[in-house]
Amino acid sequence: MERDSLAEALARAIPDDASSEEAAAIAAALGTHLGDQERAAAAGSEDETWEGKRWAFAGRVAALQGRRVRVPSAAPLDGWAAAGRSDRF
Repeated sequence: MERDSLAEALARAIPDDASSEEAAAIAAALGTHLGDQERAAAAGSEDETWEGKRWAFAGRVAALQGRRVRVPSAAPLDGWAAAGRSDRF
């Protein structure tokens, strides 16, 4: 996010009647949120795939759930999300 748009976002997010402590808290929260979004966008641009990881995940499911699964290539890349859907594999 460009510096000008960050300043505009802060101006919109901070109410006119906010105390200096409230304004600082809002600015810190907004800065953290925008930083998280930038890191997520940068991480998502790496085109991560299941290549080389599907067998390991299937092995974990076999060890923990006692059943064999075939992890589809369209399964979520996030391990927690994939684990939540492992009953459908």
